[in-house]
Amino acid sequence: MAKPTIYTKLALIAKLKEISARGFIPNARKGNQGGIGNTLEDLLGIEENNLPIPNAAEWELKAQCLNSTSLTTLFHMEPSPRAVRFVPQVLLPLYGWTHQEDGKKYPKGEMSFRQTIHGNSRSDRGFKVVVSRKEKKILISFDSKSVDPKHKNWLRFVKKKAGLGELNPQPYWGFDDLEYKAGTKLLNTFYVQAEVEVKRKKEYYHYTKVMMLQKFNFEGFLKALDEGKILVDFDARTGHNHGTKFRMRQNCLPMLYEKSTIII
Repeated sequence: MAKPTIYTKLALIAKLKEISARGFIPNARKGNQGGIGNTLEDLLGIEENNLPIPNAAEWELKAQCLNSTSLTTLFHMEPSPRAVRFVPQVLLPLYGWTHQEDGKKYPKGEMSFRQTIHGNSRSDRGFKVVVSRKEKKILISFDSKSVDPKHKNWLRFVKKKAGLGELNPQPYWGFDDLEYKAGTKLLNTFYVQAEVEVKRKKEYYHYTKVMMLQKFNFEGFLKALDEGKILVDFDARTGHNHGTKFRMRQNCLPMLYEKSTIII
């Protein structure tokens, strides 16, 4: 078995600069899913997402397409109170709607609750993320007056099942729990972005931007939630809850760290 490559921070920075200077490099994997990160790991000779830097705080590697509009999943975390099992027991039966595959791919009566919501504005179904510094909680709020008229039939259903007031109780994440979870997931990071080119159905990557991000900053995390740069993503149906995710818009990762250093 090959011995794993060990890097000092300086050696890693030098290696990333060398990879960048090579220009476009073919995707090392079959199929293009996750190719940017996997190809970079292969070029560095490291295991997936594991940066072997000795005598340093934990580090990880994050690689992304430069101009992507896709969201990056930061971590999964179900809302409190956990005992309530909020998503399958409250949101889905009381605020869900008929799944588009109801009676086709899934059994008759299959419900869906899929919402990607944030703190900047309400979704077309009236949901919003609220950062309450007073209560030290991130809350999910519902306002029936903000529901788009196209969902009027759904709103009638909600009125009958749950009434049109605020969610009661409101699902939430306590600051302390969230800070701990985010802090264990958002380690010091080498954040690498690549331009992508496709030739004859094969992807090529040019690693053009590298930042070194240090020390997770919870205040930055709250600000990103407030500004709609971090979103909360619910994805549940009757047969399966895919989990509640905190997801981030492209280019916003540096907001979550106290120190960011541009390498390239």
